[in-house]
Amino acid sequence: MGVAGQQLRDFVPTKEFFIGIDSDGCVFDTMGIKHRRCFGPMFIEVFGLEAVAGPACEVWEFVNLRSRTRGANRFQALLRAFQLLREHPAVRALGATVPEATALAGWVARESRLGNATLKMEIDRGNEALAPVLAWSEAVNRAVECTVARVPPFPGVREALKAMSARADVVVVAQAPVATLVREWEEHDLRRYVRLLAGQELGSKADHLRLATGGKYLPEHVLMIGDALGDLQAARAGHALFYPIMPGREPAAWADWRDNMLDRFLAGTYAGPEQGRLIAEFEASLPEYPSWQNR
Repeated sequence: MGVAGQQLRDFVPTKEFFIGIDSDGCVFDTMGIKHRRCFGPMFIEVFGLEAVAGPACEVWEFVNLRSRTRGANRFQALLRAFQLLREHPAVRALGATVPEATALAGWVARESRLGNATLKMEIDRGNEALAPVLAWSEAVNRAVECTVARVPPFPGVREALKAMSARADVVVVAQAPVATLVREWEEHDLRRYVRLLAGQELGSKADHLRLATGGKYLPEHVLMIGDALGDLQAARAGHALFYPIMPGREPAAWADWRDNMLDRFLAGTYAGPEQGRLIAEFEASLPEYPSWQNR
């Protein structure tokens, strides 16, 4: 984890409770526009997928918005998209070539901090096959900076953050670049409610939770709020509770958290059947396999 992880290791509690919170698709309604106008188009352009643009868009949106990999690190999502696109019936019917992702698969498997900085270091060590991946990731960042601006938080988020920050140490636990998090949270004057913005440069979401909370809070006093199964997995890895922001029902989820579940968490009554019911509903809403595999 190195110097980057030190920020999390040095994190000192100021309250009895800790709440980690995802950003894209959870606090801000940015996932759709980012993937449809930035990630997806750059996926097609950089990797020469114009001949299969329709299936490529379908695959990208399934991987990143409508499936169990929603909210995954961009490089893990890219690897999954290549795999699914190669299997897509329309691509097979055309006999189109999808780039191999062997180098990407190897790097994703062995690197714990999946970001542009570590990718550059890997290329500098001679893994030139990853150069297009870096070009894609940098193109995505430029597109996001130019395209995604002034997207407000979901209704109810600001009020929920105010209530949370009064009783808990709130930390953003995300896989967007830190620079993007700073811009988005400051743009809407929300940074005042969180103690730290942890992005991809500081490791995985599980790393964020483990380093920021391990040995510092009672396990039942740590909770993660997220809109993707990766957030749930990070919570479980960090022995934290989890509250889902249901995709497509974000305002209602935030209202229920602010008006009901936050008090239950603080009172120690959220864990158990209530959390189990919400998690089961959340998991059922995100399929593992795309519909075209059954066509």
